[in-house]
Amino acid sequence: MSEMQPVNNPVPNQNSVLNQVQNAYRNNPMQTLAIGMGVAVLAPAVLPLMKPLAKAAIKSGVGFYEKTKGAIAETGEVIGDIVAEAKAEAAAEQAQKISVASGLMNAASNSNETQGN
Repeated sequence: MSEMQPVNNPVPNQNSVLNQVQNAYRNNPMQTLAIGMGVAVLAPAVLPLMKPLAKAAIKSGVGFYEKTKGAIAETGEVIGDIVAEAKAEAAAEQAQKISVASGLMNAASNSNETQGN
């Protein structure tokens, strides 16, 4: 039997990121603190530059959501129409079968009456 191989997830979870930060701090605390302070100092300067990119990404996501929502609604309407047509055809076929059966029964009844006379 083959053994299952672990799946390599390209996006690390929070625990592994936290473990990496803890390991970096244990190995070189001064460098880790310097990087942390650099991030804290640069974040206010970098975040305003990233805001238009984030807005554009969110705007694209909202547009995609709206288009998808419309397509799903339209698909639901088409499926509803198909179901309604199928039900109508089935009802018409059933009515036709009943009509044929009652016609045959009337013909048989009339035949019996004429034979009895």
